[in-house]
Amino acid sequence: MTAHPLDRPVWSMLTGRQAHLAEGDARALRLDRGYGVFGVAADTGAEAQAALAALIPQGEDLWIVEGERWPVPAGVREVKRAVLTQMVAEGAPPTARDGEPAIIGLGEADAAEMAALADHAKPGPWGPKTHRYGPFFGIRDDAGRLLAMAGQRMLMPGIAEVSGVSTWADCRGRGYARALIGHVMRDMVARGEQPFLHSYADNAGAIALYESLGFRIRRAVHVLVIAE
Repeated sequence: MTAHPLDRPVWSMLTGRQAHLAEGDARALRLDRGYGVFGVAADTGAEAQAALAALIPQGEDLWIVEGERWPVPAGVREVKRAVLTQMVAEGAPPTARDGEPAIIGLGEADAAEMAALADHAKPGPWGPKTHRYGPFFGIRDDAGRLLAMAGQRMLMPGIAEVSGVSTWADCRGRGYARALIGHVMRDMVARGEQPFLHSYADNAGAIALYESLGFRIRRAVHVLVIAE
């Protein structure tokens, strides 16, 4: 039976639609570090694991995301492990609710504000090029302040990851995340893509929100962060 691409999301990402962002070779790959910190080995064999270890930037981390618990390559150290809940949207995306705030597209001119918001909200790894993954959307107030944003990250055939969901702490509880995720989902479905996402498995509030938007739990996936 052929494995589902979401069972090895980083491998599927860097050997498929986003192969142009990959560094490395057939043994191991890492994402262009401007976009993020993800790396992946072809398998758990010694040659592939050594190739993966060689891709760790000096003084930086490399994040491995796999369906199964991954071993630490020889000669490097484990920084942390975590379990994610992987969720896939089922059915039609949610329709916009009456009274939702205006949602605008974000781009290069917004990059500094997006990075500041990501640094505050910690939606996941964020680099200087992360905003270039694809369409990002945001909500601004009347004074022009960027209050919240959401966009995409990993892309596979017919599948796209909702990512970068961020809201300033003083703006939470206003439904911005719900509105933005729904907008991103509709944008993906209009392109013929099924939305998916990852949440830390212990973030019950986020998982409940995603379920209310039509996401269903697919499986657990494992994060391993390694460094020299």
